[in-house]
Amino acid sequence: MDLKTNKPIYQQIIDYCFNKVLAQEWSEDAKVPSVRELALELSVNTHTVLKAYEYLQDEEIIYAKRGLGFFLATDALSRVNTARREEFYETTLNEVFNEMDRLQISINDIIEHYNNRK
Repeated sequence: MDLKTNKPIYQQIIDYCFNKVLAQEWSEDAKVPSVRELALELSVNTHTVLKAYEYLQDEEIIYAKRGLGFFLATDALSRVNTARREEFYETTLNEVFNEMDRLQISINDIIEHYNNRK
């Protein structure tokens, strides 16, 4: 966890889980680390992981099986992809557009650089 960022730790844990899903390191319908396991792995408080897991449950990315733990939903990859796209459009792209305005970079400049990247 990056303590130098303004992003809350529970949100960083959500991002960590999202990255596991996007990298397909966590499989659909497979058990994900327990709250305690993930807290130990990330060196954070179990309550912080629980808060992140509650968010993931609310977004139907993981689900609980009583007495067995948490499992990845079958459509988790799609849900995470949608959430990350929304975040990109609302946050990242906004920041990019603001910087483009400050530097007087046009959309055409961006397209040209995008097409010439290698």
